[in-house]
Amino acid sequence: MKSWRSLAFLWLAYFCHGAPSCPDLCKCYPRRGEVVCNEVALMEYPSEGLSENTTMVTIQFTNITSVSERHLNATPLLEGLHLYSNHLRSLAPHLLRGVPRLNTLDLTENKLSDLPADVFSHAPLLNLVLKKNEIKIANGDWLQDNSTLTWLDLSGNRLTKVPVALLQKMPRLENLDLSNNHLEKIAPNSLDPLTRLERLNLQDNKLITLDAPALQNTGNLVYLFLSRNKLKRLPQNIFQGLTQIKALTLDDNQLSHIPEGLLDPLTSLDDEGLDLASNPWQCDGKVEYLWRWLQKNKTKVFVPETVTCAKPPSLAGRPVVSLTESELNL
Repeated sequence: MKSWRSLAFLWLAYFCHGAPSCPDLCKCYPRRGEVVCNEVALMEYPSEGLSENTTMVTIQFTNITSVSERHLNATPLLEGLHLYSNHLRSLAPHLLRGVPRLNTLDLTENKLSDLPADVFSHAPLLNLVLKKNEIKIANGDWLQDNSTLTWLDLSGNRLTKVPVALLQKMPRLENLDLSNNHLEKIAPNSLDPLTRLERLNLQDNKLITLDAPALQNTGNLVYLFLSRNKLKRLPQNIFQGLTQIKALTLDDNQLSHIPEGLLDPLTSLDDEGLDLASNPWQCDGKVEYLWRWLQKNKTKVFVPETVTCAKPPSLAGRPVVSLTESELNL
């Protein structure tokens, strides 16, 4: 009897107050507070029809070109907004003012370039993904001081410089991805504010070298990715203090020698945590330090047989670790 009354009450509430609203062309999951608009012919952000109780919105593979503060005001409880692979070209100033609970914003693979001041202020963002856009300059005025961000992904853009002014707003940042840009150098002290940084991805850029002080205040780094750059040399003390590093990739660069003691601070490397493959190692007397380090730390290197000599011709293709003292003229 009680269960019948409960069902009758729910039926009455449903028809008195109406079914949970949902925007056209989208799917809504009221129990989860989630709305998904996937591969549909949307031209505008679907703010009409969104429930005020929505906490997660995913809009991907549509034709929307802009998002405004007014659009987001429809969902004041929003915590996650994923706008992957649309045609976004602009975002409104103070975009997040009406979503004071938003912690994750993903704008991957759009056409964003110039963004207004305070575009990411007002909300307690933890994760901001701007991957695969057309951003040339990441401005410091995007965020308020002392931002709560812990994860920033700017990979796949057109950056030529590290966004120093922006990074100064992020004392809590733990993950920074600047891969697949056009960075040619990391200015000294540009990463100094990031004392909590654990993961730094700089691969697929145009770095020729790293200045000695570049990583001096990033002692909490656990993962450092430098693959597929144009690194020709590294300062002797560039890794000084990086005692927490578990994985370091230096493959596909232009290294022919490394200085004595370069790898010694990396005492926490995981097994196969160091990748040195696809560099033009010159196997003469100057490679002695690398050779001896490999002898002692072979298990720390990812496929050590791929660390091979490019010169002299008599040793070309030989794994450095397989050489003998006489072959190196030691």
